[in-house]
Amino acid sequence: MSGTMANFFSSVRPSNNRLAVPTPAKITKQPSISSTFLANTSLLGKVAVVTGSSRSTGAAIAKCLGEHGAHVVVNYVTDAVAAEEVVQSVRSQGKGGSIAVCADTSTLQGGQFLLDEAVKTFGKIDILVLNAGIMGSKTLAEVDENFFDSHFDINVKAPLFMAKAAAAILPSPGGRIIFFSSSLTAASSVTPNALCYLATKGAIEQISRVLAKDLGTRGITVNTISPGPVDTPMFREGKPQNIIDSIAKQSPSRRLGEPDDIAPLVGFLASQAAQWITGQNIRVNGGFVV
Repeated sequence: MSGTMANFFSSVRPSNNRLAVPTPAKITKQPSISSTFLANTSLLGKVAVVTGSSRSTGAAIAKCLGEHGAHVVVNYVTDAVAAEEVVQSVRSQGKGGSIAVCADTSTLQGGQFLLDEAVKTFGKIDILVLNAGIMGSKTLAEVDENFFDSHFDINVKAPLFMAKAAAAILPSPGGRIIFFSSSLTAASSVTPNALCYLATKGAIEQISRVLAKDLGTRGITVNTISPGPVDTPMFREGKPQNIIDSIAKQSPSRRLGEPDDIAPLVGFLASQAAQWITGQNIRVNGGFVV
């Protein structure tokens, strides 16, 4: 072995002089990821208002928020019995209270009344879920001013002004506003005769983006959930069964969504765990639109 190589190997040969290794300090056990997540998704003590929550997706959302511990204000227009069933379901979990409020949130007065009743009962509002909406289907030739106005009044104007009213009383930071759109706004082919419906949902997506910027300085998050086809009375209205079956087959899972597929995302976005998520449009559609 050459002198150079010998010098090299001798230089890397382990030394007999051991370095003193300090005794490590005692490490305090950290909470598990699962327990931290559960703590951050708890809604104990929070107050949630959910529009259109006496049935279908709205009812599933109200129950989910109740499972997370929130006090829930259930909103209805005509079906008091169904609304009361949702209220009892929330109360039976033994975590949060619940009331049913009859209010037509398609009007500014109705929306304000709903918020006022929530504050009167629970003293505050932390979470506003703007679920109520309509989905009409008409050809361009059939669309008239009343049809157009009804969609924009209920699907755009009402949620915007409810969000405006709620923003003044939501906690800063910590307030949550959750809008609803549709995965169809991003579909490769649009649904026939859905002109007014999809126009309103496109508007909601842009409103949500802007409000996320406007209210973000106060620590209020604003997001949109865009479900795919969900098996509800509103979705089935006016559709023959063969059309419904055809739509279901467009999903990789070969089924329609269900209200309980949508509700957990609302629970997450309403929680502390989602404090860094705002201005987003999240599609929940089982791969129907990717």
